[in-house]
Amino acid sequence: MNRFLCRVRRGFTLVEIMIVVLIIGILLAIAVPNFVKARETSRAKSCLSNLRSICYAKEQWAVEMKKGTTDTPVDTALYGSSGYLMQTPTCPGGGTYTINDLANFPTCSVGTNGTAQTADDHQIP
Repeated sequence: MNRFLCRVRRGFTLVEIMIVVLIIGILLAIAVPNFVKARETSRAKSCLSNLRSICYAKEQWAVEMKKGTTDTPVDTALYGSSGYLMQTPTCPGGGTYTINDLANFPTCSVGTNGTAQTADDHQIP
């Protein structure tokens, strides 16, 4: 039998590899922006949850200490082992929380100077 007729093809051609790389590139181009958006949405929801926890702690503090709407609790009254929240909440978006007085909701610094897409998400509606 002729040696050239029994030649066995092994491996992939360059065209086949390039097609696979192209398909992976298209999938990544679709997936990465969705992943980034999901991560930002998750951070904003976590921040909103922290703001609500601070708000509830302020209300409990006001009832127990018989305070009015113009009073502002300090951090040590709300956070820690003797406070209403065991740990000081931190914004996953990198912002800082301001407690404010009892008449106003607590705020996050990202909610006032963040990007247009997520700025409103870091505020209690």
